[in-house]
Amino acid sequence: MKNLVQAIHNRDSNALARLAGENKEPDRGVNNEAERLVDILFDNLKQLFPASVSTALKDPRDEAAAKRQWIAAFAENNIRSREQLKSGMQHARASESPFWPSPGQFIAWCNQSAAPGLPDSTGLYDMVLEYEIKRARYSSPEKYPWKSNACYWMVTKLYDMKQSFNLTSSELRKRCAEEIRKMAHRIESGEEIPAPVVQIPKLHIPLSNDKGLAKIAELRAKHRLGRS
Repeated sequence: MKNLVQAIHNRDSNALARLAGENKEPDRGVNNEAERLVDILFDNLKQLFPASVSTALKDPRDEAAAKRQWIAAFAENNIRSREQLKSGMQHARASESPFWPSPGQFIAWCNQSAAPGLPDSTGLYDMVLEYEIKRARYSSPEKYPWKSNACYWMVTKLYDMKQSFNLTSSELRKRCAEEIRKMAHRIESGEEIPAPVVQIPKLHIPLSNDKGLAKIAELRAKHRLGRS
């Protein structure tokens, strides 16, 4: 899966064009390898979803079109790590349905971490929006009723990004998937995620020196922090 992930990560236009049937000339190297690995992925999924052989993928042309759509969906949704693809296959094996999953369903599986206590990307996205609505009810982010320490760190970081960079819904969803992947790696590595602590919000928007110093003074007063 490594070369497939690399091709998706690099958004290799030749590889995607070849899979889309737009490049009629033979390709070499990673393009052929990416196509071969997609074939392996589909072969594995056929074993798990046998009904697809006589339904959705009965016609070879339909299967070729499906492969093109899956590669495009992976690129668009930032599915680029071996851990994500491994998670996708784990959830596929656990599925009780004999029918072929949509690209969206498989991507959702890819974004569902195996680490205990973590939400999937949709759940984390909803948490950020809920926090945005309810945060004013609490004196500080640390007082908010977090489901776990991990959720505190992910949601507050994502909220800060959303506000600072004016993220669209699609951009926020992609950031959620990335934060889950990072947090899952920390947990699976044996790291103990610390409890919520008072933080000084990061200033992502460039400020003049005077305005920057004034903002820092305001934040120090708000959080009752002494001079360093």
